[in-house]
Formats: sequence, structure tokens, C-alpha cells
Amino acid sequence: MWLFLVNPRAGSGKTVQEWIPAEMYLEDEGVRFEAAYTSHRKHATTMAFDAAGDGFRKVVTVGGDGSVHEVFTGLMRWCEENGGNPADYIFGVVPIGSGNDWIKTTGIPHNPVEAVKLISNKSFRKMDVVRVEADGVPPCYMANVAGVGFDSHVCRRVNSLKEGGHRSKWIYLDALRHSVMHGRRIDVEVIADGQTLFSGEAYSIAVGNGKYSGGGMIQVPDAKMDDGLIDVTVVPVMKIRDILRHVPKLFTGELKLIPELKFAQCKTLEIRPLNDASRDMVEVDGELEGKLPVKFTMTDRQINILTGLPTSEEPSKERP
Repeated sequence: MWLFLVNPRAGSGKTVQEWIPAEMYLEDEGVRFEAAYTSHRKHATTMAFDAAGDGFRKVVTVGGDGSVHEVFTGLMRWCEENGGNPADYIFGVVPIGSGNDWIKTTGIPHNPVEAVKLISNKSFRKMDVVRVEADGVPPCYMANVAGVGFDSHVCRRVNSLKEGGHRSKWIYLDALRHSVMHGRRIDVEVIADGQTLFSGEAYSIAVGNGKYSGGGMIQVPDAKMDDGLIDVTVVPVMKIRDILRHVPKLFTGELKLIPELKFAQCKTLEIRPLNDASRDMVEVDGELEGKLPVKFTMTDRQINILTGLPTSEEPSKERP
């Protein structure tokens, strides 16, 4: 039995009319499923947690990247608290939201009917489970990309714009521009697998399980969802004109051509503020989740996910 957790507020409130054709397709194909609707922020996390407790092991969110984060966190919290195995689950998304960066890595079509067809085709692959512990909030789980500095301030501005009814595809770039021009530096230590990668003033630290964020930006160009590694990109303090000059590289995957940036792949990552003024916000999958300090841990678990990637694209076999 499949469970679909539907966010009626995603996609400027067009979720229901876009979901109905997909629902009809599932019925015509004889797929056994139930659909339930969320009513408020974080509701999907509670619903996914409860669904796991009720025995559901095939759970799909209908919405955007925020819904992906909430449902994934709910399922993994239940596993953590009850000794469940993520490998027993299949997780996916029917994309209707405005961001939809997770599907750029998973290859799920941006069409509800085409997305649910992947269920009939049994198109699945593995994804690593990354646990996140930030100050002031319960642990959550990262499906895609997290960050502090510019990243979290862009997240806050984008979410504010969305709540105000703005749904343009340019809001991520507008929020980035605003954050670059008005953002402040943070003084942090970045520790990868127990070794200091960076210590000092930075504008941005991006952490990835997936590759894409912010409407198509590629902040962690080497990230793979199934290689057992957390990717990190540190943007130290630079001249603003140099940052603006390099912005196109965010969308071409060429950040590693910028010599000032720091990169690493690791199993654990900690970002610690070096003073109280640097206790910056933390965003995970486009949702604000507490403040610094924060710790990311690559667990030894993987979950099955819905994918639209061609069969010729094999998952990574280089897990440490």
C-alpha cells in the first residue's frame, strides 16, 4: 500500500488540480494507495512519523522541496526512535512545488502523472541517510543540500517571498543578490572527519547529499546521493565584486575553478561559531532548522527512493 502525503499549499495552491490526474492514473493502473492532506507547516513530519508507526513503508510526498524534507525527516525519526531500517522504505516525491531541486538529482519528471508512472515501472535506487543536529531544534535529516551564511539568509528571504505570494522562478537569484549585497560574514570553524578544513571568516558553507539547490545552483558539484560521503563547499570572505563575477559558475558546476574556495568530502562535518555573533541560522533542504553549532553525520543506512534516471546511469559503487 502506497501513502501519498499531499501538501495543498504547494505550487501556489494548485496542488489539488495537478494531483487529481495522477490519482486517476494510479486508480486506472490498480495501484493500491491512500492519500492524506497536510494542514500546516511541519504537519507532514508528524504524519510521516505516524504513518511509519502504522506500518506504511512506501511513502510519497506531493509538493516541493520543503515537503520532501518534512516527510523524509518524519520517516527517519521513526526509524531512529523505534529501531526501524530505512532500507525497508521507498520514498519519493510527486513534484508540484516551486523549487523542486531534489528532482534534478533524482531525475523525477516535473509532471505528476509521469512521476507516478515510475511506481508502475518500479524505478527505484538508493539514497544515503544524513542526520543533522543543530542547536535549538530536534535532529532532522538532509535529503538534499543544507547551508549557513548566504545560504540560510537566501532561504529565509525566499520563504518570506513565497509566503507573500511571489512565485517567480527568479526569486532565488533575487534572494541571492540581496544576501550578497546585505549579508554579513560569520566567523566559524569547519571540521571534516575531525580535521579542521577551515577556520576564519566566511560568507557561505554549503553541505550536500544531493547536488542542486536554490532553483538550480550547484554549490556541491561532486555530491552523489549514494556514495556514503557528505560534500562541503566553503566560501571564505572575498571581495563582493569577485563573488558577483563568479555567480554564473554556481549554475554551471564550475565552482572548483575558484581557487579561494575550500572543498571536502567526509563522513562527519561540524560547523562551529567562533563567537556569539556568528551563531548563524542553519537551513536544511530549504527549511530553517536551528542555529550553529551544527553537526552532519553520514549514517551507515540507505533508503530506497523513486527515480527517473535512465538505467544506464548506475548508482555509485564507491561507498567507503
